[in-house]
Amino acid sequence: MKQLLNSFGTGEVYLENISKPTIDKNKLLIKNHYSAVSVGTERMLVDFGKANYFQKARQQPEKVKEVINKVKTDGLNTTYNAVKSKLDQPIPLGYSSCGEVLAVGENCKDFEVGDFVISNGAHAEVVAVNKNLVANVPGGVSLEQAAFTVISTIPLQGIRLLQVDIGETVVVTGLGLMGLIASQILMANGCKVIATDFDSNKVEIAKSFGVDAIDLNSGMDIVDYVKQQTGGFGSDKVLITASTKSNDPIMQAAEMVRKRGKIVLVGVVGLDIDRTPFYEKEVTFQVSSSYGPGRYDSQYEEGGIDYPYGYVRWTENRNFQAILDLLKTNRISFDRLITHRFRFEEADKAYEELSNTSNVIGGLFEYDHSSVETEDIVDISSNKVNPKSHVTIGMIGAGNYSNQTLLPKIDNKFRKKIIASSGGMSSTVVGKKHGFESATTNVDNIMNDDEINTVIVTTRHNSHYKYVKEAMENNKSVFVEKPLALTHEEIDDLVQVYNGHHVMVGFNRRYSPLVEKMKELFSSTLSAKFININVNAGQIPKDHWSQDHKVGGGRLIGEACHFVDLAKFLADSKILNHKILSMYDRDENFDTFSIILKFEDGSLANINYYANGSKSFPKEHVHVSCEDKILEIDNFKVLRGFGFNKFKKMKSANQDKGHEKCINEFLKSTKTNQSLIPFEDIVEVSRVSIDLDAKMRN
Repeated sequence: MKQLLNSFGTGEVYLENISKPTIDKNKLLIKNHYSAVSVGTERMLVDFGKANYFQKARQQPEKVKEVINKVKTDGLNTTYNAVKSKLDQPIPLGYSSCGEVLAVGENCKDFEVGDFVISNGAHAEVVAVNKNLVANVPGGVSLEQAAFTVISTIPLQGIRLLQVDIGETVVVTGLGLMGLIASQILMANGCKVIATDFDSNKVEIAKSFGVDAIDLNSGMDIVDYVKQQTGGFGSDKVLITASTKSNDPIMQAAEMVRKRGKIVLVGVVGLDIDRTPFYEKEVTFQVSSSYGPGRYDSQYEEGGIDYPYGYVRWTENRNFQAILDLLKTNRISFDRLITHRFRFEEADKAYEELSNTSNVIGGLFEYDHSSVETEDIVDISSNKVNPKSHVTIGMIGAGNYSNQTLLPKIDNKFRKKIIASSGGMSSTVVGKKHGFESATTNVDNIMNDDEINTVIVTTRHNSHYKYVKEAMENNKSVFVEKPLALTHEEIDDLVQVYNGHHVMVGFNRRYSPLVEKMKELFSSTLSAKFININVNAGQIPKDHWSQDHKVGGGRLIGEACHFVDLAKFLADSKILNHKILSMYDRDENFDTFSIILKFEDGSLANINYYANGSKSFPKEHVHVSCEDKILEIDNFKVLRGFGFNKFKKMKSANQDKGHEKCINEFLKSTKTNQSLIPFEDIVEVSRVSIDLDAKMRN
C-alpha cells in the first residue's frame, strides 16, 4: 500500500510503498476512499522542508536554543548527527479522510466491517486509527464531503471557545478553507457573520452562504464598517482564521470587538500585541487547540478512554459527529470549497500545482480502492545480501532510538534482513536508510524466518518481555534495549524459558571506552569502592508513554536501570541491599530520586537521578573513589584521574556512551553463543530496579 510522505529535510513530497498497518484493541483498519487536503497547513509543512538550515532556524528560534545547549553539553558531532537524523525522518501528510472499515479492534463496539467512516487518518490507501478519532458517516452524506469532517472541527472548536449566542455578530478574519467553514457553522448557529479577505473569489463564495463578506482590496475601513453594523458597539466576537506574520488581524480584532468581547485565534498570525485596547475593553483572547477536548491527550487518542458525556459535552469525537450532523441536515456544505481533485497515485505532484495555482481553497485525493495491495511485508532492498555474514538480523522497532542511535552504529558486515513497526511507515523509511531488505508490520515474519538468527528489540517497554520470550522460543539470539521486563512475574517466566539462550540487554555504558579505562585503572585494587553517579535526566511530560507505569515502567525501570547496571559493573560484586528516597512533584512523575546500593564486597553506590535540572548542564557524571584514588567521567567525554602516578586524563573524540561497541560485540558473540553480560546479572539488575520502583511508589 502507498502513503504520502514529506521530507522535513528537503521538502520533497513522495509516495512510499509500506506494509499494511496493524491494529490493537482500540483501533480500526480503514481503506480510504477520499482524503481532504488542508492546503494552508500542508503547504506550510512542505515549504518548511524546502527551506535551508538558516531559514529553518529563523522559523524555530526555540529549537536553535536547544541545539546550542546540546552542543555545549554533548559536543558538535553528536548534536549534528541528532539534528540531521531528525530532519532526514519524513512525516506523513494529511489528517482528514473518509473510507471503509476493513477490520475492527475488540474494544470498537460501535463499528463493523464495511461501515463508512471518517477519521483523522493520513493520506494513505489504508490507515489504522484509534476509535476516538473515528465516526460513522450518516446516510445521505456524501463521502467526498465527509472527508472534510476532521478539518472542519478545527474552526468548530474555535467557535465553541467563542461561546456564541443566537443573534450575536461575529467577525471572521480570513476566508480560506477554515474561514469559509467557520462562516457556515456560525450562520447555522443563528449568528450574524461579517467576514473579510483579500481574495475576491473567496468573498463571493462567502456571500453565497449569506455572509456579509467584505473584500479588503476595496479599501474599506473594516473597523468602521463593523461599528456601523453594530450600532457603534462593535462585534460580540471575532474568530481569526487568517494565516499571516502580520500583527494587523489581532490588532484589528481588538479594535472592532465590543467591550468585554472575545477573540479566538484558529489561524496563525503575528502576536506582537499592543496592550491598550485589550486593557481598555477587558477583551478576552484565547488560542484554539485543534479538534477539541481530547486532542493531544494520549489516554483519549491512544488509550481509547472517553471523557464523561455529562462533564465534557463536546470532545473531539463528538465534534466530528456534530459536523456530520450539520452536513446531513444541509446546514453546511463543502461542495464549493472543493476546488481541486487529484487521483491519489498522482498525489506527489499535487502540492506543486496547489502552490502555483490561484483560487485554491480545498483539495481532495480520490483513491482507486479497487486495486489496493495490503501486504504485511514489502521489499525495500537496494543492496545485495551479504552471504558471508554469520548474523542475519530481524529488528522489531523503528523509532528514534533505532534510527538515530543504534542502527548507525551496527557494522555493515552484518546482514539486516527484516525490520518491523506497527504503523509500517517508520520501518520502511528507517529500513531503507540503514540497508534492510524488507519492512513489515507483522513480527511473525521475523520470528518464523529460518534465516534470521538474531532479533533486536527496541519497542516500547511493555512489549520487551513478549518479544524476548518469543525470540528465545524460536532459538534466536536476542538483544533488547533496556529494560528486560517490567514485572517480577515476567522475569520469572523468562528465567524458565532461558535455558542458556543468547540474551543481552543494551546496558551500553559499561562499553564506553572511558568506563572501560576506569575499570582497568581500578583492576588492581582490593578495597571496596565508593561510586557516585549523577544523572541530570531532564523533564519528560507526564503523558509521555515512558511515564506510564504499565507501558514504559516509569523512569526508574525504563532508564535508571542503566545506572544500576553501571554501578554493579564498576563494583564487580553482587548487590546486597538497596534503598531509595524520592522527591516526586505534584504530578507524581517519580523521576527525581536517590538510590543507595550496598554490594557484597562492601562497595557503596549512590545514584542521584533528577528531572528538575537545567538542560545546559552536562547530563551524566560518574565519580569513583578507592584506596586514595579518584576517577571521574564528565558526560562520557573526558575521564580524569587523581592520585594516580601515570594517569591524569583521557578524552573521547566524541561523546561515547558505548552504543557502538555494545551492539557490535553482541552481534559478534552470536557466532559462539557466548554471553557478554551473564544472564543472572541482567536478571539481578532488572529485579533490583523493579523493587526500587515499588519502594518509591509505596
